[in-house]
Amino acid sequence: MTTPQPTGVQTSREHVDLLLYSDDSHTRAAVIEAVGRRAGKGLPLVRWTESATQAGAVEKVENNDFALLVLDGETAKVGGMALARQLKNEVYDCPPVLILTGRPQDQWLATWADADAVAPFPLDPMELQEAVAGLLRAQLA
Repeated sequence: MTTPQPTGVQTSREHVDLLLYSDDSHTRAAVIEAVGRRAGKGLPLVRWTESATQAGAVEKVENNDFALLVLDGETAKVGGMALARQLKNEVYDCPPVLILTGRPQDQWLATWADADAVAPFPLDPMELQEAVAGLLRAQLA
């Protein structure tokens, strides 16, 4: 008997899809490297979809089923916090959002944006991986 997956989550026994939004290719590479191929023991492998623009991120979220969105709050033009607030207000059954903040003190802004979790810069790979794993476990439970 197969366990049903939560609505809006595209996953298999082997993969889970995540969106990573940042206009900085170095930030995207650092996040992908920090999280690794699997965010935690017992979790599926991670498949990343990257977006460097707000329009691209919105289109991808509207047309795909992601288990988690990782948004860079320091992205130019439209930051991850503004994008999180937009997606949480406009997308039915929006996936959980992890916002990368410029400073630990920016957590209150992430709360305004309806973020489910926050990871401050400079990125701590263990903290980031644990935040992603926690959100994925909650989403896939």
